[in-house]
Amino acid sequence: MKTKREDVRNIAIIAHVDHGKTTLVDELLKQSGVFRENQEVVERVMDSNDIERERGITILSKNTAVYYNGIKINIIDTPGHADFGGEVERVLKMVDGVVLVVDAYEGAMPQTKFVLRKALELELPVIVCINKIDRPEARPTEVIDEVLELFIELDANDEQLDCPFVYASAKAGHAVLELDDSPENMIPLFETIVNYIPAPEGDPDADTQVLISTIDYNEYVGRIGVGKVDNGVIKVNQDAVVVNAHEPDKFMKVKISKLYEFDGLDKVEVNEAKIGSIVAISGIADIHIGDTICSPENPVAIPFQKISEPTIAMQFMVNDSPLAGQEGKFVTSRHIRERLFRELNTDVSLRVEETDNMDSFKVSGRGELHLSVLIENMRREGYEFAVSKAEVLYKEDENGKKLEPMEIAVIDVPEEFAGSVIEKLSQRKGELQNMSQGNGGYTRLEFNIPSRGLIGYRGEFMTDTKGNGIINTVFDGYGPYKGDIEYRKQGSLIAFEAGEAVTYGLFNAQERGTLFIGPGEKVYSGMVIGQNGKTDDIEVNVCKTKHLTNTRSSGADDALKLVPKRILSLEQCLEFIDTDELLEVTPENLRIRKKILDPTLRKRAGFRKS
Repeated sequence: MKTKREDVRNIAIIAHVDHGKTTLVDELLKQSGVFRENQEVVERVMDSNDIERERGITILSKNTAVYYNGIKINIIDTPGHADFGGEVERVLKMVDGVVLVVDAYEGAMPQTKFVLRKALELELPVIVCINKIDRPEARPTEVIDEVLELFIELDANDEQLDCPFVYASAKAGHAVLELDDSPENMIPLFETIVNYIPAPEGDPDADTQVLISTIDYNEYVGRIGVGKVDNGVIKVNQDAVVVNAHEPDKFMKVKISKLYEFDGLDKVEVNEAKIGSIVAISGIADIHIGDTICSPENPVAIPFQKISEPTIAMQFMVNDSPLAGQEGKFVTSRHIRERLFRELNTDVSLRVEETDNMDSFKVSGRGELHLSVLIENMRREGYEFAVSKAEVLYKEDENGKKLEPMEIAVIDVPEEFAGSVIEKLSQRKGELQNMSQGNGGYTRLEFNIPSRGLIGYRGEFMTDTKGNGIINTVFDGYGPYKGDIEYRKQGSLIAFEAGEAVTYGLFNAQERGTLFIGPGEKVYSGMVIGQNGKTDDIEVNVCKTKHLTNTRSSGADDALKLVPKRILSLEQCLEFIDTDELLEVTPENLRIRKKILDPTLRKRAGFRKS
């Protein structure tokens, strides 16, 4: 018989990028007394990985738990970026309700719609938290209307439409139920969660059923499955069976060796867990997302939606440039293979395939950000390798027609730049669906555009809008192939010979375009050292020194003025490289190079292609 477990609530915090989910969780942790009075706490304590902290984004969903009036509230902080949407979809299976955080100025954004749709499809109750109400330009009453319109657009039922609204400033640490209440602390939000989110239901006397929704990985204990106890009780040393709704043949006998529950930011060992508890289970080597752990007497898999497929792929390969192996700690194909397959332990939206070439691997993910985070992590760990330009993954329909991944891009730009953005995206096969006047002189443009039309566009977009534009994208399924797109209008400046760049050579080269290197940097033949102002590639000799004669002094070089070099970030490099180029990634440098380094062979290949 199903019963409710009143001393537990399970919630997920969902929102668009940068609307303050992680900061909100910080405050709930602080105010529930998780930290000692004198404990030093970093900001956004849930973003544990360096890249998450630097970029201010959440990449992996995180679990935590707080207590309020004797009720344990399990909270899951989810990512907002479309590239990590796979994380959000799965996490929602563990919870009985969501807190939707919306920025009081920005209002409902594309990701808000994406995550809310997922929650409504699972019929989860929603608490809307309008955050950042203390922003000077906040407009909470208009944002409420926007959110309600979104609910109606997504076919919410009457119960879901009748959801509570809470107004908060996560940064200041307070929440109120009415806009004119005087703010004190987060208690109104705690109260709303406890009163509105239903307690988890299940049959305590039935056989054990735990659905694994996320995977954690730890070098000492290996894979750790995290999931919710749906029915029965799970105990340490219990015999169990692992089954999966999508793999009818899967039947794996296991023993539960260690069981943890979440308390604040820590995992606490427990001997047993009842219905509604969110638990972490270690000691099962081959556990995957979507697996159900059940009693051997009654193995029934819990249905689980399939993880969304990757849409974009890159080749990761051994670095074979003339400077290979000088800066990285891990350089062989064995090292790279091991590291890529290890990433699959925690990242379920990633695919890694071996290719005919032993030194190259095809890595597919949800978007450029998804893959660039992996590249950056590997680089920091001491890996040295090369990657190719990102390419989209095509499909075919039943009539053999080519289909490609499509995206919805929502762009907010100052009015004067709207024209150039529309022009650029139309060249990239984007179709303008909607155009509206936003707040403060901003125009909102909505495009339906092929994913490959967005590859390499963000840098150009920032230049075109003088850094004032905001672009957000969300995957929109597969559509018919839209025809060829011309990516880069400018060619590359290519180094002519190996050596060290000198001022004299660079001074002559800079008239041709923008340089990516400065004097004293090592170069090799076939390395891209800048961007040409025109469309074709040009070879330049940057190692050329001035011939000294008795009428010239060597000191005259000091008078040559060099324009500062353009320093490209990892994302900008990935956007810049063309299909015949590679990006060489080492812990110390990012170098762009031609796939074929030899100029004669390169020309021949070019002729064959044309």
